[in-house]
Amino acid sequence: MLEALVLLTILLGFLGTLWKQNLVMKILAMDIMSAGVVAYFVAAAARPGLLTPILVKDPAQAYADPVPQAVILTAIVIGLSIQALMLVGAMKLSQNHPTLEVGEIERVNAP
Repeated sequence: MLEALVLLTILLGFLGTLWKQNLVMKILAMDIMSAGVVAYFVAAAARPGLLTPILVKDPAQAYADPVPQAVILTAIVIGLSIQALMLVGAMKLSQNHPTLEVGEIERVNAP
């Protein structure tokens, strides 16, 4: 059930990226899609009964792999950086155009 909700979040973010015409709304939809992907990986990597490698006294006991956690943290940081870069690009576009509607910007800049 959790995976279905997370996949629905990813799908809604993707559809928002396709259907919304405002650049800020597209950026927010991409952020929702990114959060859904991170949540999917967290849900896929989570397993009950696993301990952290530091707390394991018996080396044969199952422990949680720290690599997916590092990958997810890296994905969060990269996603935040990309979102900030896209927002700066939208700010620069808003200086030249009175609107952030994609159709209007394309109409004005069409050859």
